Amino acid sequence: MENTGKIICLGVAIMLGTVSVGAADTDKGERMHGPRHSFEEIDTNADGQITREEIAAHRADRFAAVDTDGDGALSEAELTAQAEARTARRVARMIKRHDANGDGVLSQEEMESRHKRDHFKRMDTDGDGAISAEEFAEFKPHRGHGKGHGKNKKSAD
Repeated sequence: MENTGKIICLGVAIMLGTVSVGAADTDKGERMHGPRHSFEEIDTNADGQITREEIAAHRADRFAAVDTDGDGALSEAELTAQAEARTARRVARMIKRHDANGDGVLSQEEMESRHKRDHFKRMDTDGDGAISAEEFAEFKPHRGHGKGHGKNKKSAD
């Protein structure tokens, strides 16, 4: 359990240390990876430049926002609350993007229509109409990591 806690803390430290300048949602609602911060949020003195000091202050502010009890350390409960809040925001965005009939829930049809690419075709790298164990294994480690899957990505999705 101690190692798990250290891994979680390391992950959060990396997350808090990451500054993604200009990573705003696009008009099409594309998913962006990493924290979303505007240039203006980080450029606190509004001089049109971001300094190392401003980045450090931004990181400290983000840490303090997660450290809800103010003890200078992130507990499992605080990290869990942060992860749950982030997940809730992602789910809300997903429903907003894919809820074609506006009923606030996603049907199986709506879920399937959100997959614009033909994953089967991408996994069937030899084009024989079936996915072999080797093709599946090649694709599996890359699932859900954006920008293409597997080494043999085909551009005609």
